[in-house]
Amino acid sequence: MSNDPNAPRFRVRPPAGWINDPNGPFRWRDRYHLFYQHNPDTPVHANVHWGHASSTDLAHWEHHPIALAPTPGGPDEAGCWSGCVTDDAGTPTAVYTGVDRTHTGLGTICLARAADPDDEQLTEWKPLPTPVVAGPPPGLDVVMFRDPFVFHCADRRWALVGAGHADGTPSVLLYDCDDLTDWRFAGVLLDGKDPVATGVFGDKSVGWECPHLYRTAGCEHVLLVSLWDGDPCSTGYLTGRLEADGQGGLGFVPRAGGRLDQGRDFYAPAVLQEPDRALLWGWSWEARPQEEVLRAGWAGVLTAPRVVDVHPDGSLRVSPAPELDQLHPAEPFVTAPARVPLPLSYDLTVTACEPTTVSLLRDPAGRELTVRADPASGTVVLDRVAWPRTGREGSAPITVHVPKAPELTLRLLVDGSLLELFVADRSMVTERVYRRPDDIAELVVDGPGARVIGWAPDSGRRGSSRGGPGTGRVSGWAPDARRRG
Repeated sequence: MSNDPNAPRFRVRPPAGWINDPNGPFRWRDRYHLFYQHNPDTPVHANVHWGHASSTDLAHWEHHPIALAPTPGGPDEAGCWSGCVTDDAGTPTAVYTGVDRTHTGLGTICLARAADPDDEQLTEWKPLPTPVVAGPPPGLDVVMFRDPFVFHCADRRWALVGAGHADGTPSVLLYDCDDLTDWRFAGVLLDGKDPVATGVFGDKSVGWECPHLYRTAGCEHVLLVSLWDGDPCSTGYLTGRLEADGQGGLGFVPRAGGRLDQGRDFYAPAVLQEPDRALLWGWSWEARPQEEVLRAGWAGVLTAPRVVDVHPDGSLRVSPAPELDQLHPAEPFVTAPARVPLPLSYDLTVTACEPTTVSLLRDPAGRELTVRADPASGTVVLDRVAWPRTGREGSAPITVHVPKAPELTLRLLVDGSLLELFVADRSMVTERVYRRPDDIAELVVDGPGARVIGWAPDSGRRGSSRGGPGTGRVSGWAPDARRRG
């Protein structure tokens, strides 16, 4: 793995090269599989393959050989782009976007099957030579078409595909694919003209990428979309219900929604629906100059797995997967407010009873990276202006609003440059913060009655990855060209 101190050590990422969207989180024979878009040759967004890691416990991950690679002369010759993995009558099957040399934003839907379903590591995949969907349906003026997601509803198998139309309207298209080799267009599930969607997302996106759907504990559904305006904007969610549309298809009726992650360095989340919960991973891109990325030799990382649901009011419920506690050592490094050095990676929980400031970094001029929490006003502010980042959203402080309460709990998962902040169980903030050689990493908590506990993750079973992207282990929870295909 990289010697770069800003390289995450406990999140899923390949030993070198480029990573972006998580693809096909899948559980097979008591092992979790996580795929991702990957350029194995250089930290640049090109030559897209599917990388592959797996885990038995969501905390310790093992790298496997590349799962999908472009096929010369095939429908994916210019890249194996985003998609999912599903169980097709006992055979794990990847459903993904194939891009050929002449594409203009329009992908095809391709399949690849596990060569040996009895191999719990699923290390070999065989693509089908012909796409199951050659392009978007006629008559809708679709100019963006990609990112299939397969799900089950009403005893049938369906698929969502992200789309954008010539008039600038984003949408999610619906397909009936009960027979995974025979897809039927079943209409538009939802588009950007829906009043709830417009109220939540506005009208700045021209395409919705990476649509995903999960069921909540209350039997509602949550639709996730990544907002595209020619570049990645942000991610959003809509809570609501699926209904038969009277024409053999389904429609999604939203009731509420919001921004999925309040940070600036999060995109293209993927969901694994389990019987009793839904798990989510996202991609965090690099937010430092490209010359630094090239010098480091790696770009991008996947977030920690997050358990997602909704509150009764339709707002997001989110928390880190409890399996991450397996990375805690026998003793925490801090158990009360104190001035203590911070390791490169840590898991910190702070409960504020009054206005409280948590300082994490300090530069030579005395400026600090802080999280300020005020339970009485229901606000949390992440201030990192002294650690500027690239990107059009800038480095201004981020303010998160949650219901007022007598106390407010924050959890920070920091791994190298990746900072993941969870506010109560309602909001998440993903940011990249790069430590400089003269920065002082020190925890200072200032707030009457604040409670603190912090853990430095234990590398445990983590092994060497010297063999390259096809070998080795990465222990973990779980660039700059941000253009996706």
